[in-house]
Amino acid sequence: MTRALDVLLASLGLTLGLPLLLILLLAGWLDTGSPLFRQQRVGRHQRPFMLVKFRTMRRDTVSVASHLVDPGTITPLGRLLRRSKLDELPQLWNVLRGDMSLVGPRPCLFSQTELIAARAARGVFEARPGVTGLAQTSGIDMSTPDKLARTDEQMLASLTLGAYFRYILSTTGGRGAGDAVK
Repeated sequence: MTRALDVLLASLGLTLGLPLLLILLLAGWLDTGSPLFRQQRVGRHQRPFMLVKFRTMRRDTVSVASHLVDPGTITPLGRLLRRSKLDELPQLWNVLRGDMSLVGPRPCLFSQTELIAARAARGVFEARPGVTGLAQTSGIDMSTPDKLARTDEQMLASLTLGAYFRYILSTTGGRGAGDAVK
């Protein structure tokens, strides 16, 4: 059921959001010369996949978890994209491909070994990673691996159709900060 909703909503989002996606691509091109950011992340069953987002940082920024990045690397357009969560729009393509779900644990980097171990111990990798979820709408980021893994486990254990839509609506309504740059 969730996969069918993911495909339907991601398809609708990409189709209806196409004009906005094109505008943001052009703005990103002018901002950094490379509007899309691709990064290998840990997916379902700990398999790698290539996550796609709008670039929010300078191109020469080191590839680490957001909470470890120098805030000065974020571009002015990037600040706007992060605040509005529009940097996440290209992930609808990841959802359509089956790499991600709209709702699930945020995909981490393979270098985040403490988080990977905590999630593996709680069975979190049985689910597809998500664009949003309980941690994101609660302001919990990847700087607290154990707390994040517990929250992911709690979300997956209680994920109903109503909660699925609640997380999506909370995120599109601006709730939660996502992965903060400290």
